[in-house]
Amino acid sequence: MTPGGTRAIAVLGPGSWGTALGVLLAHNGFDVRLWGHLPAEIEALQQDRENRAFLPDVPFPQALMPVTDLAQAINGVAEVLVVVPSHAFAEVLERLRPLLPATTSVSWATKGFDPGTGRLLHEVAEKILGEREYAVISGPTFAGEVARGLPTAVTVASASQAYARRLADYLHAEFFRAYTSDDIVGVQVGGASKNVLAIAAGIADGLGFGANTRAALITRGLAEIMRLGTALGGKIETFMGLAGLGDLALTCTDDQSRNRRMGLALARGLTIEQARAQIGQEVEGVNTAREVRFKAIELGVDMPITEQTYRVLYEGLAPEAAVHALLGRRQKAETA
Repeated sequence: MTPGGTRAIAVLGPGSWGTALGVLLAHNGFDVRLWGHLPAEIEALQQDRENRAFLPDVPFPQALMPVTDLAQAINGVAEVLVVVPSHAFAEVLERLRPLLPATTSVSWATKGFDPGTGRLLHEVAEKILGEREYAVISGPTFAGEVARGLPTAVTVASASQAYARRLADYLHAEFFRAYTSDDIVGVQVGGASKNVLAIAAGIADGLGFGANTRAALITRGLAEIMRLGTALGGKIETFMGLAGLGDLALTCTDDQSRNRRMGLALARGLTIEQARAQIGQEVEGVNTAREVRFKAIELGVDMPITEQTYRVLYEGLAPEAAVHALLGRRQKAETA
């Protein structure tokens, strides 16, 4: 039971991941208000009792209620879980601010940096909503597998270990395990940055470079994430866990990953816009590549794979040329 005795949780964002988490929480005994801002989209969810657009063939439990009224969604809840794309995160929190009691805890399963500012999302939340309990949920997850009850593990990170444990308990199910962490910075950096590397892995595979190349990209990509994460204050061990290596391996190797599919599409010669239309959902790594690259320059962190991925996405560099640029870098020790 949530603090204050209520069994109600608001999940903001009716995409595939928001829907999957809403279904999980409803099966765990919570009254879930699944909020979205598009009336036609929510009306379809109410009528179909499933998310046919993003998570088909997963029926909604009776305890899951789609709503368009944000005030209705958060009325009486002690927990708000935000699952919107990173570019909409700040806007949704601004809408929440006048409605949200000071005692309401806020968590998110959004992976990315704040576009334009490069802030981590906990910094955005603190700036907009002030002091309260915050947590992030991250790890190697595909929404469809969670919704179908396939075994999954995630990390819940918060500066408040009591809140991390509480949120992990809410999520716990026979097939779903949540580990706790106090490294809210590292967990967010790992969850966001891996999307850029997944685009790179998709490009390499799309060009036919094979398993050796993919393994090298994952390994050296992890080194890049660790350099950035520790420069921002994250803990080195976080990047060897679920929110680091686990999430990176998943998104770089499985075609359920939208970011990997973006890379495959770019290797076939499609534009970003054509690839997005084909994928049909948000591809976080496109925006994240820009923010991570700027953050790396600001901090003096060497991230060559991210740099070349950025150049493919934003400077029109041919994918083949990006790979040759990486291979042509000077020799150095692996640990450098």
